[in-house]
Amino acid sequence: MNKDNCIAYQGDKFIIEWFYDDRGYSQSFEYYESLSNAQKRKLFMWFNRIGEFGKINDKTKFRYEGEDIFNFKPQPDRFFSFFVKGNKIIVAHAFRKKSDKSPPNEKIKAIENRKSYFRRNKDGKYYE
Repeated sequence: MNKDNCIAYQGDKFIIEWFYDDRGYSQSFEYYESLSNAQKRKLFMWFNRIGEFGKINDKTKFRYEGEDIFNFKPQPDRFFSFFVKGNKIIVAHAFRKKSDKSPPNEKIKAIENRKSYFRRNKDGKYYE
């Protein structure tokens, strides 16, 4: 996968990209693709808001989850993300929330993907 085909949204303030692993697979993009058109529109609305204006003030739709992970929250889906230099947001992991609390293992996947992104980017292997 290259830089151009991982872009989910390109705005004036932020570029939003799908994370992909070292095999070129993007779990978050595949999850997005499985959603209904209505669910895709909900997420796109929040990508547009932060991409164009640089912030989302509604914590029920986007919030900091700790450990440098943020969460887009179009009900009932969750898209864990992180910020990087160059005004980018990387969508690291996605899932459907089925209970009041997000399962900790879902956030752990996002944290591991964040580590992978920075390691591979530092080595010049993320955008090949």
